[in-house]
Amino acid sequence: MKMEDIAKMANVSKAAVSLALNGKPGIGQDTRERILRIAKDAGYAAKVKPPAPGKQAKTLLFLAFTNSGIVLEDYYQQPFFRELIQHTEERARSKGYSMLFSSVDMGSFEQEIELIAEENATSAVILLGTNLSREQISLIAGKMPNLVVLDTMYETLPLPFVEINNTMGAYQAASHLHGLGHRDIGYVASSVRIHNFEARKRGFSQALQELGTDLPEPSLFTVAPTVLTVQDSFKTQLSAYKQAKGSYPTALFCENDYIAISVIKTLAELGLGVPEDISVIGFDNIRESIVVTPELTTIHVEKELLARTAVDLLTDSVQENQFSGIKTLVDTSFKERLSCAPIAVRVEGEETSESRV
Repeated sequence: MKMEDIAKMANVSKAAVSLALNGKPGIGQDTRERILRIAKDAGYAAKVKPPAPGKQAKTLLFLAFTNSGIVLEDYYQQPFFRELIQHTEERARSKGYSMLFSSVDMGSFEQEIELIAEENATSAVILLGTNLSREQISLIAGKMPNLVVLDTMYETLPLPFVEINNTMGAYQAASHLHGLGHRDIGYVASSVRIHNFEARKRGFSQALQELGTDLPEPSLFTVAPTVLTVQDSFKTQLSAYKQAKGSYPTALFCENDYIAISVIKTLAELGLGVPEDISVIGFDNIRESIVVTPELTTIHVEKELLARTAVDLLTDSVQENQFSGIKTLVDTSFKERLSCAPIAVRVEGEETSESRV
């Protein structure tokens, strides 16, 4: 009998089982008694610790809702989230808190919310909001008000948010490509749309408009956002583009590094060199971006600063017993590597790598 089995039998999360078996606060008394009764009846071998009355456990809950789009079931192994979680846990530990992790299947959102809320109604929560809508976050906050939302933002919700400055990052990418002389630029978007991606698209389009160009519909490509391998659908889209325009784009901006790595592999299969034939920029600066060949030019996201800001905001609110609707944007920076180059132009029949101005 494992903790996962007890969690299923009690219809609670694994985190709740851990709290009950270790005598820690953070769940209701009825839930605790139900878990302990099931564990006892099932002959659970681990020693059950009685709750320590009057002792305030310093714990934070990291809550994620998983689906098959962006935040996968094993999201803690996805490069971006893996780094974010690592920094979050380290910051919590430095402030004397332990971090509990709980993930919920989006397919049973409303039912799971009730269970999580019953177990954690008074808990301090870092909610991973990456793939959540405004309505979903509002519903969660109504049941678990002591929270900070990480990695998204809805300006009209009176809640604390900590988000990447997505608009700025994509603006930086478009400006860089334009500065290298690229005018025939493609935009490779995720097929799964979230708040962050929409903000990146706005920032990219804004930069191009200010520079006197635009992003026409044929220059928009769509791919799966969490695939690191060659994508046949992208090859088909590129072929259609070339047939219509007579050539490939000279540069591609990708909404995240996963997409960029997949794009580089797909271009290689088509016999196209990066950056000799097409320059590529990603977004996030995950650790894998320096493993791919060539090393990926990307937008660096301050994941440690995101985590530190969220933890500090949450722990300060706990200490002061006051949760206010603070919105924090964390700026990005440009990370130049080897996947971008000035556009090749022809001068008197000879090709050079000077950028057009």
